Amino acid sequence: MFTIYLGERINMDIATVMVWIKISVVFYLFTILAIIDVLRKDFGTIGKKALWGVIALIPFVGWLIYLIFGFRKGKKPERDSEPANNV
Repeated sequence: MFTIYLGERINMDIATVMVWIKISVVFYLFTILAIIDVLRKDFGTIGKKALWGVIALIPFVGWLIYLIFGFRKGKKPERDSEPANNV
C-alpha cells in the first residue's frame, strides 16, 4: 500500500496506482500524437500553427480540443508524385 501526503494522507493500493499510470500514459500518447500532427500540417500562418501546438499541450484535454476543432483546419503539405532524379 502506498501512502501519499498532500496535506492529508491518501492510501492507495498497487492496483489503483497502476490504473492511474495507465490512464496517464494514454493521455500522454494522445498528446504526443496531436503535437506530431500539428507539426506535420500547414495552418496558413506560423501563429495559427503555434496556437494549435499550445492548445495540444494543455494537460489531459488539449489533444481532445485539437481533435474536435483543429484537426481538419490544417492541410497536409503536398508531396511530389515523382521522385527527384539527381543524375
